[in-house]
Amino acid sequence: MVDVAGFVLDPDLGDHVCLPFDGERERMTATGLFTVNGLRRRTKVVIITHADSPERTRGWLAPLVPGFADAESAGQVEILDCADTHFTGGRLDPGRVYAGLADAYDRARKHGQHGVYALVDASWGACDAPRQAAFEAKTNELFGERWLAAVCQYDRGLFPREAIDRATSVHPIAPEQALLRFANTFEPAGLRVWGDIDLTNRPAFASLLSRLEKEPGEVVIDASGLDFIDAGSAQLLTVTAMARPRGATAVVCRDSTARVLRLIGADEFVAVRRVGDV
Repeated sequence: MVDVAGFVLDPDLGDHVCLPFDGERERMTATGLFTVNGLRRRTKVVIITHADSPERTRGWLAPLVPGFADAESAGQVEILDCADTHFTGGRLDPGRVYAGLADAYDRARKHGQHGVYALVDASWGACDAPRQAAFEAKTNELFGERWLAAVCQYDRGLFPREAIDRATSVHPIAPEQALLRFANTFEPAGLRVWGDIDLTNRPAFASLLSRLEKEPGEVVIDASGLDFIDAGSAQLLTVTAMARPRGATAVVCRDSTARVLRLIGADEFVAVRRVGDV
């Protein structure tokens, strides 16, 4: 059953969440709660459908959301078909997805809204789950500016267990896994991460680091807010540093993270700066 009090249906801007569900009742309940929370947070709520048409979705969603009709009329809620957001000529078009969300954010700002709350019916990718997972991982880059929150709904009755596991792992946040939040940083280029990183969300962390490998100058990864990182995930920092000019990658962290980096020999490639020394 959906955890109706769960943070996954009330995400912060910047959160990219995977939400597996069982059955239509659970999907509808989650959609209603997500919409209510998005309106409460004064964001633009964008619902991207696949299993249902926008018209049918509107029919069952409206009774679940107080003031739904007025919110939709005011442009606070939009219900779109993924055929019009994710595909061009029947083929997945990531550029169209990114442009559509950016346009939604522009419209949100013009109306004084704080950002975009997007709920996506992930059943569009059931016929090619590995490709969908790769798309989800690449999409993590969008969330570093922290104007977008998205919950991707995965139907356990449609996706096999291995596909669900793959999907949750490339999302930084999912029920019953470590919770990772992040933000892009600049001057120097880098990444700020906080929360926890372990095997459950390690692929998501890897997707965030891959962007930094191509940065030409110094890169600083601010991990001072990390509560936990396991050795396998810490090794990814070493891999990132090894792909870049020697000495051009630094990690700012607390003693606990510095200890893990030292144990795996990462400090040979990464400049480790403890929080108290910065």
